This record gives sequence, C-alpha cells and structure tokens, in this order.
Amino acid sequence: MVAGRSRPLTEPGLQADSSGSASGCEADAMSATGRPTRAELAVARGKRIPHVLAEDLALVFVGINPGLWSGATGHHFAKPGNRFWPTLHRSGFTDRQLMPHEDVLLPRYGLGVTNMVGRTTARADELAPDEIRTGGRSLARRLRPFRPRAVAIVGLGAFRIAFDRPGAQVGRSDVVVAGAPVWVLPNPSGLNAHYQLDGLAACFAELRVALGLPDRGLGDARSARRA
Repeated sequence: MVAGRSRPLTEPGLQADSSGSASGCEADAMSATGRPTRAELAVARGKRIPHVLAEDLALVFVGINPGLWSGATGHHFAKPGNRFWPTLHRSGFTDRQLMPHEDVLLPRYGLGVTNMVGRTTARADELAPDEIRTGGRSLARRLRPFRPRAVAIVGLGAFRIAFDRPGAQVGRSDVVVAGAPVWVLPNPSGLNAHYQLDGLAACFAELRVALGLPDRGLGDARSARRA
C-alpha cells in the first residue's frame, strides 16, 4: 500500500461541520492553544483541504464538505463536537481515538477520507444542491485511481441529493462508485440530534462487520464506558 495525503485530484470534500466564533481576548487564548482564532476561521471560508487517500484501501469515508475548523487547520472533521473520531474508535475501526491532526494515519487502518464538495463553509446547508450533485459525480473520477473496496457517504441528506435517491436510508445502497459499493452512514456532526454517540458507533460498526474488517477498538470502548 502506498499511503499518504493526496492533493485534490478534482473537487474535494464533504463534511457537515459548523463553526462557532470567539471574541476579544478569548480569540487570542484560542490561538495560544493551537485552536484557530476568529480571524483564522473567517479566512478559512472557501478553502480546500487535502484528501487522505492511498491505493487499495478497504474503505473511504466521504464527508459532505469541510467546515471552517477543517479549512483553518487542514484536517478532516476538525471541529470540537464533531463525533467522527470517537465514533470511528468506538465502532472498532481504530485501536484508539485519533485526533483530527492524525487523519494522515488512516491508511494504516485501511481507511481514507475525502469530501463530496471541496468548498469550506460554516455549515453544510450553505451548499447548493447542484454543488452536491457535482461533487457526487466527481467521486468516481477521484477515487478510481486508488481502487477502494468500499465507500461510505457520511450524511444521508447529501447522499439523497448527490445520487438522486430521495428515499434512501442508512445502510448499503444500490449505488456503485469507482467499482466500489456505497454505504450511507449518519452525519457525525454535533448538529445531528437524531443520533447520539452510541447510535453512531452502532451504524459504523455494522458497516465494519459487513466489510469483514477486524474489531480494533472494542476492548478500549468497553473500558471507557465502564469508567
């Protein structure tokens, strides 16, 4: 496997991430701790971030589009409160909870991540439906050189728009991208009130089992819940 971060081949990204803001001296404190300041979040709008892709991955996660925190830091699912990274661990995909700046490590687990739409916004609902449809069409072109064995769209609403499946539900779909079957997963954004962390982890774990991937994190997750 040739692992690493790839620069966008076409249109990157998808992610339902939203961004808050700080003011006054609070913004300066955020900068001192490595968190983006209000000004950094403001200029992140419209930026694109690198894909994390490698050849022959077991699974590529596809977010909706980068949020402002991701645009400011250059990493996927970066906003505090987004539950992608804890869900990934609790569902057994990773042996520990990775931090957003460790997204480059995903290929070690046979995983990758990209976005349906590359343009950074404060909220995913700022995207026009045509942007999402264009992003959906670009996925096959972007992923084909890497030959992933499966693709997971992280966001039911975006999947329905991108692939014209208004009645789609979470789970395996009838869509194939770059020769790979496509699953639909719930959006792990903190704004998605329909799913709590355990529910998200159960959906992700169901996909992991369906793909025959090992459970790398179950022991740690159980210990964490007991604690």
